[in-house]
Amino acid sequence: MPKKKKPAPKKPAAKRRAAPRSKPTAKARPVKKPARAARAARAARAAAPAVAPDRVAAFREAILRHLKSTFARDPVTATRNDWWSATCMAVRDQILERYIDTQSEHAGQNVRRVYYLSLEYLMGRVLSNNLVNLGLRDVASHALAELGQELETIADEEADMGLGNGGLGRLAACFLDSLATMDIPAIGYGIHYEFGLFRQTFAQGRQVEVADNWLANNNPWLIRRPNFRVTVPLYGRVEHVTDDRGNHSAALRDTKDLLGVPWDIPIAGFAASSVNFLRLWESKAASEFDFRAFDRGSYVDAVRERNTSETVSKVLYPNDSTESGKELRLVQQIFFVSCSLQDILRRHLRLNRGLDTLPAKVAIQLNDTHPAIAVAELMRLLVDVERLTWDDAWGICTRVFSYTNHTLLPEALETWSVPLFEKVLPRHLEIIYEINRRHLEEVGRFWPGDDARKAELSIIQEGSPKRVRMAHLAVVGSHHVNGVAELHTRLLRAHLFPGFNELWDGKFVNVTNGVTPRRWVRGCNPELARLCDEVAGAGWETDLTRLRALDELADRPAFQDRFLAVKRDNKVRLAARIRELVGVEVSPDALFDVQIKRLHEYKRQHLNLLHILHLYRRILNEPETRFTPRVCIFGAKAAPGYALAKHIIHAINRVAAVINADPRVRGLLKVVFLPDYRVSLAERIIPAADLSEQISTAGKEASGTGNMKLALNGAVTIGTLDGANVEIHEEVGDENIFIFGLEVEDVAELWRRGYSPRAVLEADPELATLIDWLRSDTFTPEQPGLLSPVADSLVDGGDPYLCLADFRSYVAAQDKAAEAFLDRRRWAAMAIRNVARCAKFSSDRSIGDYARMIWKTRSHPVPR
Repeated sequence: MPKKKKPAPKKPAAKRRAAPRSKPTAKARPVKKPARAARAARAARAAAPAVAPDRVAAFREAILRHLKSTFARDPVTATRNDWWSATCMAVRDQILERYIDTQSEHAGQNVRRVYYLSLEYLMGRVLSNNLVNLGLRDVASHALAELGQELETIADEEADMGLGNGGLGRLAACFLDSLATMDIPAIGYGIHYEFGLFRQTFAQGRQVEVADNWLANNNPWLIRRPNFRVTVPLYGRVEHVTDDRGNHSAALRDTKDLLGVPWDIPIAGFAASSVNFLRLWESKAASEFDFRAFDRGSYVDAVRERNTSETVSKVLYPNDSTESGKELRLVQQIFFVSCSLQDILRRHLRLNRGLDTLPAKVAIQLNDTHPAIAVAELMRLLVDVERLTWDDAWGICTRVFSYTNHTLLPEALETWSVPLFEKVLPRHLEIIYEINRRHLEEVGRFWPGDDARKAELSIIQEGSPKRVRMAHLAVVGSHHVNGVAELHTRLLRAHLFPGFNELWDGKFVNVTNGVTPRRWVRGCNPELARLCDEVAGAGWETDLTRLRALDELADRPAFQDRFLAVKRDNKVRLAARIRELVGVEVSPDALFDVQIKRLHEYKRQHLNLLHILHLYRRILNEPETRFTPRVCIFGAKAAPGYALAKHIIHAINRVAAVINADPRVRGLLKVVFLPDYRVSLAERIIPAADLSEQISTAGKEASGTGNMKLALNGAVTIGTLDGANVEIHEEVGDENIFIFGLEVEDVAELWRRGYSPRAVLEADPELATLIDWLRSDTFTPEQPGLLSPVADSLVDGGDPYLCLADFRSYVAAQDKAAEAFLDRRRWAAMAIRNVARCAKFSSDRSIGDYARMIWKTRSHPVPR
């Protein structure tokens, strides 16, 4: 409650200042400031750099203007969501000015543009990121404080955009940030999902999925563009005709059509002149209302087509365990790809006289196999709609497409059954067969008479039924294919696509992933950012090599103390959030051991669980031993249909409940699984992390980007030589990372010799005891054996990701990490050097590599 002020001495009525009741204005109406907000205002003014008062005043007036004119509120009746919405609109005003200038300049110069096709974008919250990129965070903080509001509280009103799931989507979001920051003309394309993946809660430790209605309170960043809607034909039949001049053509008849309506999100770069945009497609029915059915009284039938059509953009990643789920996924992919390609062609023809110049003006990046159907769809548009010859169309296709592969898991490379393709996309299937026929002719010329090579490289996989290999289609139709880490690219060439690599020398290149330091340091870790400002000077956010200056200070106690103070402040904030979310008290002085990523067996959260059991057992049986206090922090979602992943979540939660309630542990070990892991939660966890768990089986993780974010925020990695861990190891040095486990060649050799989990348990009685403990009633007294599925997967299930094989090496590395953490000076130096030496892992460097090696594009700064 606001503090009561003492009444001021009465003045003559004529001299009183009061707003006329008939014309209330924001200026004349005083805003009551709660004590907490007033304190925040003073703190913001004291801690933040000096901000020009005129900028603060202008921003404050913009907020008040939108509060009144856009949302019909005044400062007294406005809710926090109203304040958030008005603040967003004040920021959007400034972005749109740049956006209009950018698009006008790009069109006037007819620039070469990158088009990034991705089924997901893990954008997180937009307000805080835009404030950072526009240099408005301190301005907004001061302006809101003067209005009695706290920026952090207002920013918490924003729901994370439900447009993505894991690293693939977050990488796409980082790339959009870098493209705009580097003034590279670009448009991202995706789907305007009504619901995100799901919101995760726990019931008795089990994951429960709840609809993620991220648009419940609308979203001020989305701009609807109905005038650019397009039509996507599905199903139907193919009709082949020859005209009176002997020209052959194909046309789709009796189709079911979808309308794609675009929504745009402006993407502002950091301190840059450009504003690009992300275009998202919402599915609508071609005919939304059947008046005849309505007149007959069939009210449900009257809107049936609309409801069916809108299902396509309803939810991210529908469950594909059923045939209808598979069909919906395929329809989603062709829907967003066709909408995007039609839009690209429209934009090109608006500025160019023909399609022969398309490769000179257009670079299309396929982010994984989800958009791979774009190869066949562009051929359909060029041949069937634009009436180009096959050879001309194919020449255009293979010069505009490039493909990023994100996985080494064969089961993750999408394939679709030919019968499903024939039902949903009959013309595309014909086109794919023709692409494959010509492709296999080339294979036959390279390896005459080698049918095994043809089977290996064919886009069509033989079997019952036959299947379309989407990754093969993407490789055949692209001029470049890139892996996302040096190890990943080497394995792509040697194991996943060896025949293609031999057939087309130079097609496979590496572009190691990166993360944007704007969001992942400047935005989420402002105290560390200020420390970097002092040491590295202005501009390090766009040139991380400047952070090398921290290396020189890594061993100086005074700087170490400041660095550790920043880390502790972040840990205090995370401890408060842990208490709020799961009700567990944790000490900020403990080692914060963090594993945050999608739940999958190959990421080995269950190996981490085995180590937790190992620690718990040691604490109980060795009460005199000195232990490093540790808080094990998990964040992950399991796909709704992935049963074992959900069992692992359940097991971690049940073990955590027992450990956290056991007084014998004496606070030496806490385990927390934070629900609903998402970007905004990661922004709270990552700055507070001490130890970064990157423990996937060697050869399974393509790259990873969480490892980069954590290292850049001063967490020390414990990991295998997998994905980008290899390059982090090279950059930070042996002494600043904890490496363990089998390497890629060791894994291959172990499987070649024959791996037996039972043999490992027979040789390691303590590990066998831990497995038995997991199966017992200790953690599930109401039902012994409830956690057995996790244990069974490691023993009877064959331990496919070698948790048991790597266990002892993992424990030894954990022991080294625990010992190092107790040496405050040593740990500080390690953490500082991780920050200083991660320049390679900026998404700006990644985008620079793409622009130079693959897209052949350049920056186009917009004059101001």
